[in-house]
Amino acid sequence: MGITSLNRPPVSNPRPVITIDGQRFDKVDELLLALDMYEQEGGLASLELRFGNIASDADGGAGYAFEDESEIKLGSTVVVAAGDLNDSQEIFRGVITGLEAEFLESAPPELLVLAEDRLQQARMARRTALYSDMSVADIVSQVAQRLSLQPQVNGLSASGIWVQLNESDLAFLRRLLRQFDADVQVVADRLEAAPISEIQRQVIEMELFHDLRSVRFIADLANQVTEVTSSGWNPISGQAVSGSSQGVNLGPGSGRRGAALLRQTLGARSEHVGHINVTTDAEAQALADTIFDQRARSFVTAEGTAAGHPSIRVGSHLQLRGVSPRFANTYYVVSTHHRYDLQGGYMTDFKAESAALGEVS
Repeated sequence: MGITSLNRPPVSNPRPVITIDGQRFDKVDELLLALDMYEQEGGLASLELRFGNIASDADGGAGYAFEDESEIKLGSTVVVAAGDLNDSQEIFRGVITGLEAEFLESAPPELLVLAEDRLQQARMARRTALYSDMSVADIVSQVAQRLSLQPQVNGLSASGIWVQLNESDLAFLRRLLRQFDADVQVVADRLEAAPISEIQRQVIEMELFHDLRSVRFIADLANQVTEVTSSGWNPISGQAVSGSSQGVNLGPGSGRRGAALLRQTLGARSEHVGHINVTTDAEAQALADTIFDQRARSFVTAEGTAAGHPSIRVGSHLQLRGVSPRFANTYYVVSTHHRYDLQGGYMTDFKAESAALGEVS
């Protein structure tokens, strides 16, 4: 995949495009005060739209703008596209689940619209179910069908007997995918799931004080280990099972790994995982690999703010440049906050991770 440039035309309009139940409304465009869209690993993106709730009428008077529910109401589908107004990209599609009205002494009334993507339906009810001789991909596809979404699954072919015990579909899906170091997101009308090692939505190069407005890095050995072991019991064969890992898929970035630095500075540190049930050596090995890789990827974190762009999403790879050599690296995005208001325009906050710290200059 090529590197995405965030360069913009000399003059652009960053105002988001909002569609409600398939329609655009002048009143919605004109009275929008602020937008906040949040997404993170594990899916379930959320949206907040803040509107001024006073509008002029045809007779020269004024009244509440959205009280007749002709534009905004609970249960409506909302789609948001961001970027330049003339070349915007969809960043959110979901359902309005809440309305909040504010009446302040010092400001006109405001309406806050709350929405979540289609995964909100997967958290609304608990169920107990047994999935026999099904792959993880099959389970993702089954959940997608219940949500009227198109499944798009890469890998996740491991099969077995899986138990959903008094869990929502979302909680069960998150637990199951995390065991295989995988992520799930709703993208347009698709439910996408894949191992994190195979996710690369965009590769984006950002330069400090250009597209990258500010960034804070943390390299922390506190959560690092040099080895992860796991164990369990196979009730059919009557034998113990086990796995051991020193990392398999550590993600993007190059340089000094957390485990190596930990061994050099504080000494070897092993973690044993015994609280998650495994019944075969293959399951035990996959679990050990997953826990080690998840810890390793969190060694160096970057929390930054960039000029707003719809390509900065969970699963994107950010090549951060113009910072000190130890932290100039490629990072995997784990959460984003796309925000717009009338004063600051369109900005994107992000949190991203890398398993490596650059060499000393």
